[in-house]
Amino acid sequence: MWEADPVEVALSVLAAWKVVDAEVKQLTAIAAGTAGSYGASCEQMGAAWGITRQGARKKWPDAVSRPAATAAQPNAALELCGGTAELIQQPSSGGWRWAGKAADGMRGAADADTGYATKEEAAAHAGAFLMAHAHVQP
Repeated sequence: MWEADPVEVALSVLAAWKVVDAEVKQLTAIAAGTAGSYGASCEQMGAAWGITRQGARKKWPDAVSRPAATAAQPNAALELCGGTAELIQQPSSGGWRWAGKAADGMRGAADADTGYATKEEAAAHAGAFLMAHAHVQP
């Protein structure tokens, strides 16, 4: 079937799998980091991967921030389209919310049960609100 030396063919296949393995490791690290940024614990990631919590912490050490190392970020203000919004970090969860007043006088805020993983994500939602309620000149 193959005209090449079987050892060379097998080594060629092995080399190809090495490339695939490196890509899979990179993709799983990205997926673990994303899960961690949304609040997944090492225990949850370990269960998904079929390993222990300690195994997940060792495999993806930067995926989950340890509570002691997580410093609260300062709240921030966003000014856009004539309106303002405040970005607020929730002490209990570390997630972010927003509340603001648009140029047309409309007040808005993230729903009570909505929290965002990052300040940037909360800013994007606040910005969309401010843009939707920008003061329109006649």
